Amino acid sequence: MDIFSIITLFGGLALFLYGMSVMSSGLEKLASGKLETILYDMTSSKVKSLLLGAGVTAVIQSSSAVTVMLVGLVNSGIMSTEQTVGAIMGSNIGTTITAWLLSLVGVSSDNIVLNLLKPQSFSPIMALVGVILFMAAKSNKKKDSGLVMIGFAILMYGMSFMSESMEPLQHSEKFTGILTALNNPILGVLAGLLITAIIQSSSASVGILQAISMTGGLSYGMAIPIIMGQNIGTCVTSLISSIGVNRNAKRVAAIHISFNIIGTIIFMGIFYLAHYIVDFSFINNSVSPVNIAILHSLFNILTTIILYPFSNKLVNISNKIVHFDKDEEENTEFLDDLLLKTPAIAVDEARKKMKEMLIMAFDNFERALKLSDQWDEKIFKKLVKTESKLDYYEDQLSGFNIKIAGEELSDENSRAVSMMLHTITDAERIGDRSLNIAESVKELIDKGIVFSDDARKELNIIAEALREIVYNTKKCFIEGDIESAYMVEPIEEVIDDLVEKSKDNHVARLKNGSCTLELGLILNDILINLERISDHCSNIAADKIEMEGGNLHLHEYKKKIKEQKDDKFAHLYSEYSNKYNIE
Repeated sequence: MDIFSIITLFGGLALFLYGMSVMSSGLEKLASGKLETILYDMTSSKVKSLLLGAGVTAVIQSSSAVTVMLVGLVNSGIMSTEQTVGAIMGSNIGTTITAWLLSLVGVSSDNIVLNLLKPQSFSPIMALVGVILFMAAKSNKKKDSGLVMIGFAILMYGMSFMSESMEPLQHSEKFTGILTALNNPILGVLAGLLITAIIQSSSASVGILQAISMTGGLSYGMAIPIIMGQNIGTCVTSLISSIGVNRNAKRVAAIHISFNIIGTIIFMGIFYLAHYIVDFSFINNSVSPVNIAILHSLFNILTTIILYPFSNKLVNISNKIVHFDKDEEENTEFLDDLLLKTPAIAVDEARKKMKEMLIMAFDNFERALKLSDQWDEKIFKKLVKTESKLDYYEDQLSGFNIKIAGEELSDENSRAVSMMLHTITDAERIGDRSLNIAESVKELIDKGIVFSDDARKELNIIAEALREIVYNTKKCFIEGDIESAYMVEPIEEVIDDLVEKSKDNHVARLKNGSCTLELGLILNDILINLERISDHCSNIAADKIEMEGGNLHLHEYKKKIKEQKDDKFAHLYSEYSNKYNIE
């Protein structure tokens, strides 16, 4: 094999790996809107988990990425170890799609239709269309589709280069000697394991094997053990990802490894026992890329069929490999950085945590209002504890979203991250303001003083208006109801008016002696905090509206609303002004 062939081989491998990376990235962006739904369904049953594990792997073209994602989900406490078994089995089936795509390189026929299936025939056209879409299209979906087409074309060119570099090996005695040594099943398994472990991609190692098969020197007896080894070698990625995670997450890697090792033992045991009894005549026949795709699929499908009924046993084996200690507290990551390997999933999980944070903030607001009606030390302690949790969420979510922002994201996910970074601050401030209100009420209790009946009545009216703005804000962000978002800003302006009116009334009460300066200071603090909570609700709703419109210019939106109040806004403002009125 001359130096030019070696350069072509490694150049082809580089193009192959790069093309797969580009294609996977594009496919993930295209599917990003569906991955959250898939993830929810994946946790509901083992059958769904298996099917969806296969589906996700077929989409993003990487069983390793799916397994790493599962390790991250378990380490974050989002999934249990048991829920990952079906997904792991499914990912092994999903990864076989790549081998079938690559088998097109081996198509050879005088038939025009079959020749059109050869990469040399359609890859240039696909690359051209992909580049045009990526560079000229305005729609992000079209750009991502172009990226997929470019990646696929590069991948196929890389495969073709590898195949061409193998042609001089057809008559090489040294190469024939190496392949002959691989007739030993143990050496074949080790060779497949080692190559896959080094490049950390079973799809790539299967592609290399398919390229080698085009020399005509690779037999079934050589290929089968290598394919078995490749399936074990792909576990190296999940093994690496399990370093530094909790025990449950380590068990995911253990299940992945156990499944492939046990599957290999069973498959090879059955195959070689049958060969010993029947003497397969085809074992020394040459394999083609299509034959390798068939073998790869058969192994993963049959292994899944055999081991699926014993999925609980795989969990038990993982518990024995990674010792389970009932007395040991299992720590989970808030959001594991491994989720960043699949940015769409990372965004979805961050969004869930963001919703949790917002609900906690609104719960604290409701507690503060309850305390203003009737003091309860237990409720106050719960409020203080939740406020500390909100601070933790702010720190963790902000850091995680900043990390996500550094990944390749679709425009939709990029806007979602920007919105979350805004909303995190607003949610934390709502928590702060709620605590401030509770502390002001506590000051009244400690000093044994009370507001006048008029002040009490005004606060109740403002509180009811705030309950409505909180309801609409919660509905727009958590339920995605955009109509509720448009109802927030009119209420916010009404609340501003109510607060100003209450302050004016307080000054009048000071003048006629029905209120004291001390009570006035506490009332003013409560009014300021109530007004600020409505401002933060307004920010959240405005962000939601801007995101739905494909932008995220909060200040521009709010300025436009205030300067150009349309009929709908005016109608809602009038309606809320009549509903919440202070004389």
